[in-house]
Formats: sequence, C-alpha cells, structure tokens
Amino acid sequence: MPALVWFRQDLRLHDQPALVAAVAEGDVIPVYVLDDKGPGDWRIGGAQRWWLHHSLQALDRSLRDLGSRLILRRGPAATVLTDIADDCGAETIHAIRHYEPWWRQAEEALGDRLCLHEGNHLRPPESVRTGSGGQFRMFSAFYRALLAMLPPEAPSAAPKQLSAPGRWPKSDSLDDWALLPAKPNWAIGFEGWTPGEAGAAAAIDDFADAVADYDDARNLPSVEGTSRLSPHLHQGEISPRQVWQALNGRGKVVESFRRELAWRDFTAGLILALPDYAEKNGRSQFDRLKWRHAPSELKAWREGRTGYPIVDAGMRQLWATGWMHNRVRMITASFLVKHLLIDWREGERWFWDTLVDADYGNNSVNWQWVAGTGIDANMFGRIMAPLSQSAKFDAADYIREWVPELRDVPDAAIHDPEESGCLPANYPRKIIGHREARERALAAGRQVR
Repeated sequence: MPALVWFRQDLRLHDQPALVAAVAEGDVIPVYVLDDKGPGDWRIGGAQRWWLHHSLQALDRSLRDLGSRLILRRGPAATVLTDIADDCGAETIHAIRHYEPWWRQAEEALGDRLCLHEGNHLRPPESVRTGSGGQFRMFSAFYRALLAMLPPEAPSAAPKQLSAPGRWPKSDSLDDWALLPAKPNWAIGFEGWTPGEAGAAAAIDDFADAVADYDDARNLPSVEGTSRLSPHLHQGEISPRQVWQALNGRGKVVESFRRELAWRDFTAGLILALPDYAEKNGRSQFDRLKWRHAPSELKAWREGRTGYPIVDAGMRQLWATGWMHNRVRMITASFLVKHLLIDWREGERWFWDTLVDADYGNNSVNWQWVAGTGIDANMFGRIMAPLSQSAKFDAADYIREWVPELRDVPDAAIHDPEESGCLPANYPRKIIGHREARERALAAGRQVR
C-alpha cells in the first residue's frame, strides 16, 4: 500500500520525519502541491518562487538518486492530495506540521487521512506554554521556557533507498509553472545562492567555521557576519535540529545565534495564537494612528532613492539579491515606518515579494516589532537614526558596493554626503531631514497614546 509524503517548506531528505514514517509503511509517493489559492493574498512572492524552482529541482534529483521522484501538482492542496491518494489507493498522507493559517486549514480539510509530524522547529511551538496553558506573547518568557526543553531531539538520517509504487501518478512539469522570471530577468543577482539541501549543508559548514565572530560581526553590513541560512531554513532544506547539532561543541559563542533559532519558534507560536498578525496591529491603539499616503516616497524607499545611503544600500541589495543584511533590515523598516510614517504593512508586503526568506511568522512579527505596533515590540517612540547607525556599524564599504554613485565619497562623508558637502549630482538629497521626521513620528505617537 503506497503512502503519500506531502512536501511543503520542508524540502529535504535528512531529518524528514514524514518521509521516515512513509518509508516504514512501504511504497512512497513524494508530492509537492503549488497552492496559490489557499494562501490568498499571501501566495508566495516572486523571489520565493525563484528559490522554490531551484529547490524543487534539487529535491527531485535527490529523490531520483534513491529510486524515486517528486510528483508536482498545482491547485488547492487538500483537493489535489485527496485526488492523488484516491487514484493511487493511498490511505495515509504524511506531512510535517506547519503553522501558517492556510496550511492549518488545508491540514484540517484532509481529516484523518493526514498524519502530521514535528520537524521544522527546535520544539513544537504549541508545546511551549505559559503556566496557564496559553501561547507566549513575549519572547523573553518564551525563551526561558524553551531553554528548559532543550537541547532538541537528534536529527534523523536520510533514507538510503525508497520503494517506488507500481504506478506513478501524473505530474506537472516544473518549467510549466513559470516560477522563474523571464522578461526581464530580474533575478540575475540571485545566482550567488545555491538552493537545495546540498546548498544548505554547505552554508552551515561555512557558518560553523565563522560562528565565533557572529555576536559582533552580525551587525556589520560590510563584513557580512550573518549565517545566510535563513532561506534554507525557510524552505526547510535544513532543519533547526540539524543546525543546532552542527554547532555543538563550540561553547558559549553559539548562544546568540541559537537565540535567533528560538525566535523562529516564537514567531510560529505567535501566528498560531494570532493567525491574522500579518494584517492587524498587535496593539489595537495603533489602529488610530494616521499613516501617510505617500506613493512617491514609498516608491523612493523601494528603489533605494531616499538620500539616506545606508537605507538605499539595503533596498538595492534586497532587489538585486533577494536578501538584505539583518541590521539593515531593521534600519530600512524603521525608516519607512518612523521617518516616512508609512504603514508597516506596505513594507511587510514588499519584503514578502522580494525576500527569498520571506516567512509569514518572522516577517509579520519583525515588522510589528520595529514599528512598535506589536504585542512584544519596541516602543513607537524609539526611532533608529540611520545616519549614526551607518557610522556606528562601519557600513562605508557596504554602501559603496550597493550605491555606486557614492563609490568615490570618502569614509568620513559617505554616511551623510549631503551634510558633508560631498553629494554627487546623480544621488538624491534626503527625502526628509532626520530631525523633522523624528518630531513628526513622535507627534503621531503622542496622538495614539
């Protein structure tokens, strides 16, 4: 009797409990369903589609090495999976549990036929509970509770062979899905990434050698001291348990990075408790805040033409590579919300479409944290100063890489060339002064209070 394995954001063979369970039952039919209807407005964006194409290619190659293959179908996930299971005579559909609201709806629709497994988090987010049995709303308390449940279970090995069914169900062609951009091909700069399980393994090997410097280097855009594991973790090409294990034996230097792994678990638990967190303010008083409708300024922010070099460098890096340095993500997000007083949801949607690692929980919780509108968030009155942040974290070389107009500006002036009298003719003046923007944001915040 064959069993289906429903792959989603868990595109790997190692530490894949759904696959292990299916192997124990006999013949295995791996399936990926591209469901653009279930997520509604949250269908995956362009950058994720580029990554997904290459990740599915890599997964199919790995499955074929084991005597299997990946079946591709498009449509409402529950309907498609039910049709395949009926056609093949499969009584069980194995899958790793997911926490996005559309996936939970699809899981419910599949009923008793679906067998869910844990595997995309350090611990199942719903198992980390408050004393009263609820989901944590504050990260610090969540983290203390999670630490008491760690280390996580050891990751499982990949199967050495898969038993194929006597008859394969029909499959779509990956190329027919048109996940890759064509005219124009805006993803040329994405070629520095290596999607897939092998790429994830190489990325964790590289990071393990550099993790000792993580706590300091992660804030330096010019050094690029972050792990760059986020898109691999988002697509599930490597599990958090694998990452945890790869960093064993390296002492306390790994603690700040492991805290970031815990943040992923926290955001999953938060969207479990508040499924519409990506659309509604975590603090209802911010429903009264009067955001500005400023299309030209939003466009300037998206294109990296604000006149603030660190902001523009980040936004151009994002468009060119599908990724942005973590420190710069905070700076650019704060600039949109506080300096321009534009609704955080505008930035959240742009990141959703342009980030290769755009995660429903992480993206929404991070934006609300920066905006000050979230349950566990910065105060709205905390306004990051992009000019001083740029100098503090030594972003000169980063700016030169992504804002070529400023390539010849000296270090002393590059963070604020307009103020220094070194503004090139082809680079814009500041869209708004820092002091003016700060006072406007503080006034808006006082109205909310």
